[in-house]
Amino acid sequence: MRYRLIAALPVYTGLYIASLVAAFLLRFDLRLTPDVVDTVWTVMPYILVIKTVVFLCGSEWRRYHRYTTMSDLAYIIGLRTVASLLTFGFFLTGVSPQSPPRSVLLIDWLLTLLGIILLRATVRYVREQFARQSQPSDRKRTMVYGADAAAVSILRALRASASEHDIVSFLDPVKSAEKTLIGGVPVVQLRDNLTWVATRYHANHLFIPSCVSGRAVRDLIQSCHDAGVKAHVIPAINEIVDGRVKLSIRDVTISDLLRREPTQLDMDEIAKYITDKVVLVSGAAGSIGSELCRQILDFNPTKLVLVDQSEFGVFQIEQEFTAKPVDNVELIYTIADVNDQATLSRVFSEHQPDLVFHAAAYKHVPLMEENPQIAIRNNVLGTKSVVDLADRFGVERFVLISTDKAVRPTSVMGSTKLVAEKYLQAVAATSKTQFITVRFGNVLNSAGSVVPTFRRQILAGGPVTVTHPEMTRFFMTIPEAVQLVLQAGAVGESGQVLILDMGEPIKILDLARDMINLSGLRYPDDIDIVFTGLRPGEKMYEELFYGNEKHAQKVHAKIFCALREPISLPAIKSEINRLEKVIHANRAEAKKVLESVITGLITESGAESTTERKAA
Repeated sequence: MRYRLIAALPVYTGLYIASLVAAFLLRFDLRLTPDVVDTVWTVMPYILVIKTVVFLCGSEWRRYHRYTTMSDLAYIIGLRTVASLLTFGFFLTGVSPQSPPRSVLLIDWLLTLLGIILLRATVRYVREQFARQSQPSDRKRTMVYGADAAAVSILRALRASASEHDIVSFLDPVKSAEKTLIGGVPVVQLRDNLTWVATRYHANHLFIPSCVSGRAVRDLIQSCHDAGVKAHVIPAINEIVDGRVKLSIRDVTISDLLRREPTQLDMDEIAKYITDKVVLVSGAAGSIGSELCRQILDFNPTKLVLVDQSEFGVFQIEQEFTAKPVDNVELIYTIADVNDQATLSRVFSEHQPDLVFHAAAYKHVPLMEENPQIAIRNNVLGTKSVVDLADRFGVERFVLISTDKAVRPTSVMGSTKLVAEKYLQAVAATSKTQFITVRFGNVLNSAGSVVPTFRRQILAGGPVTVTHPEMTRFFMTIPEAVQLVLQAGAVGESGQVLILDMGEPIKILDLARDMINLSGLRYPDDIDIVFTGLRPGEKMYEELFYGNEKHAQKVHAKIFCALREPISLPAIKSEINRLEKVIHANRAEAKKVLESVITGLITESGAESTTERKAA
């Protein structure tokens, strides 16, 4: 920093002298009489001292010339104006034996300003040209999706660094900047596919800003595949500081294809019910449970109790949190089955949780079809066990993680989750604890989900197995789902079923094709897709609402509240007693009783008629 000042001071002093002399020359029509020359030499020391003091006090020399921005220019204009006003005021005092004409001071202000701007622009231009000359000759011809401020930042950052990518065109998705230039690079209308643009500009790469929606990314990926163009994701505008950081360019991931608009959370409301509280998370080693724990820690509870029956799972999350210790939060790792009343009762008694998130459940649909007794034991009786303990120990708030498969359930898993929802609502009617259910669809990259399965199949060389060409599913990233669960816990009231807005459903076939394309392979040339047919318990389409929930009111931008009367507590307990008796029976008997229970519950609660359910 000191060396920069030593270098800048003589340069700026020379510029100040030159601008003052030029101001006198312009004022007196390029003819300096002896009297004028005498005035120049008399006033120059005073003006130089004032300008240099302002230069030093304003730390103008600290601002990099090679990275000059509009904010730098605004600051320089302000600083030069202050120096000129001080100069004008000084000569009004009469301290100097001679004063320059007022017009000279005005011209000097303008010339000094233009000189500094020209100096900075020259340094930046030379620097960028040097960077471009040092770039490899075989640079990758690249297009950028968008023609806005983000595009300018990308172009500037690439030109200021030795990037291997050369921007040859910007793709305008809204035609707002068509037939214009950005930094000398043409803006081209985005057509239905990229083949025409890529051919015209000999481009083989496309940059997609990370703020682009998942739907747009999916369309672009398909167009890139057809045009033989490689797609990359680049940081959004808020991740680029005026082009001063080197762009982080990465390949498109499946998360980019499903990206949605950022969720606006009410952080104060969430903090209000988590901060300084004791929080218990069941299923804490699972995909949702572990992410719940990560995000809950950001709100500084006094204690976080992590409960899971998987020893290895608890060990993994313990290792993760130990590597990144959290101050002032006590972490309790407990290995326990949710049906182990004795152990859970001891945990509740010892730690007295204020808030419980119940994420423990078996979720794999085909496996639960083969093991209905275990699904009933874990998803129904296990939930009842934790709910009863929360009620008995006076927990303030209880949030149940449910699923869209509880809507018109055709599977054992969905049916057991619906029974759990019904029991929670029934208990909420008489309990001081606020019991809230949060229902949502598939989360991306969860254990046993379709994305890891497709990834393994692609790595193995295929084929990729899809059950049906028309099957669709709702998808949401795990972090976003958990954010909305936390928000739902803040806005929900006891007994409510809150439903997360999952956006538009995605075809599983399209997802498989996109993953093949993202892996650098081509369908069907390199890897094939095989249709295996619906598995037991699977639906062609998933739903988030029952018929009478279609007009559910919004309690948040992405959260709906299902309006439904709860079933009576004695009735649901009676049905659960029936289910408890068949957990040791054979599979057929267990499924038969479960189906009977579900039919009765749906009819009694008025969610829909039996005829509607059979038609679905």
